Amino acid sequence: MENRIVKFIAALRGGGVRVSLAESADAFAAVDNLGIQDREAFRLSLRATLVKEAKDLPTFEELFPIFFDNSGAPPMMNLTEDMTAEEAQMLAEALRQFSGKLREMIERLLKGEQLSKEELQQLGQMVGLNRADDMRYREWMARRMMKALQFDEVRDAMKEIMELMAKMGMNKERLDQMRQLIQANMQGMQEQLRQHAGQQIAENMAEQDPQEAMDGLMNRPFNALSDSDMQTLRQQVRRLAALLRSRIALRQKRAKSGQLDAKATIRANLRHGSVPFDIKHRDRTVKPKLIVICDISTSMRYCSELMLGLLYELQDQVSKTHAFAFIDHLEYITPDFQGNDANTAIQQVLVRMPPGYYSTDLGHAFQNFADQYLDTVDSRTTFIMVGDGRNNYNDPRLDLFREMARRSRRTLWLNPESPLLWGSGDSDMLDYAPICDTILQVSTMAELTAAVDKMLVER
Repeated sequence: MENRIVKFIAALRGGGVRVSLAESADAFAAVDNLGIQDREAFRLSLRATLVKEAKDLPTFEELFPIFFDNSGAPPMMNLTEDMTAEEAQMLAEALRQFSGKLREMIERLLKGEQLSKEELQQLGQMVGLNRADDMRYREWMARRMMKALQFDEVRDAMKEIMELMAKMGMNKERLDQMRQLIQANMQGMQEQLRQHAGQQIAENMAEQDPQEAMDGLMNRPFNALSDSDMQTLRQQVRRLAALLRSRIALRQKRAKSGQLDAKATIRANLRHGSVPFDIKHRDRTVKPKLIVICDISTSMRYCSELMLGLLYELQDQVSKTHAFAFIDHLEYITPDFQGNDANTAIQQVLVRMPPGYYSTDLGHAFQNFADQYLDTVDSRTTFIMVGDGRNNYNDPRLDLFREMARRSRRTLWLNPESPLLWGSGDSDMLDYAPICDTILQVSTMAELTAAVDKMLVER
């Protein structure tokens, strides 16, 4: 049982639940005090010690029965046991037209034989279950195993067998009974496959290296992230910002020590007869002023949310940030961040500006900016666009974007789409690109972090 609890805790961590060593020790102490005889008390003791946040409860409730429920798949019935000799003869006659793997599966279901552990493992390897480490793939893996066992073909064959036996003279009541038992056996085998898929994925999660899991998440495209993935990345934003802050400080230290300021050195050493006892170095670090305009439509929401989170964790590295969000119109969102943490502020904006399909109007957002906020752009401004450049065939207002770029010190565009897709469909990116100083692809959190790092270095 101790080994199973250890694996359960490892699987929780693999599923994104933060469990410290102290909390693991608390869990074992609670189990020692309450025992394992009362299953509900056992479950609640683990939940109370291992789960700190409500968002982690679904992960706990999904994994707990996989590790600690011994009920197994529902039993399957042997239809051939109570058949008369005449019925058995009819069945044998109907089965003659089938052969190979299909006939083997039909006979297994008729006899109510479950798959062995070895067969389940072979089947799992065949469909790639041994590489799955996310519970979202449980049902998909179970369906792949059903397909490998030819479930659809078996279902059609069973229907054909029933029709043949009806023609041979088997009464309708007996056929209906057989039909129900066969259906129950198929459902029992499906549940066995589903339970095996869950158990194997949970085992994979328990064996997964947490750093490898995080690396995989950092390199997962934004359009492939689940809600739980996003929650994990939101929690990582502060850590990533601290890492970027350290990198920036180190680069500034190296740059400062490597650039001699001759004039300052001479002035500082006049009292020494101009003998350079006190060496001065140039400090060219100028905190940038940022203007960020983020597309928060459905396709861009995750990318823009994480970008804003990173920027506002790094406010000590900039002199001023003016943040804007748009879908079909532009809103100034900097006030949302005043007095709030970044996640709370971003959620306020997202609730206020719900996504819609095919409603993005970037040109209209530029018009809103030009009408109300153009005077915020000056020669110290780094102007940042976060969007895919898709405009639903509306006027892109290149004239306004060109004027905004002209006024700013430099213009950056962060786009999650591959350059191969620029210009396709409603994309105006090929028209915006020549106006920008730099365009960076940011389809993953790793690329977005690298882009912010580059953005704050090139001042």
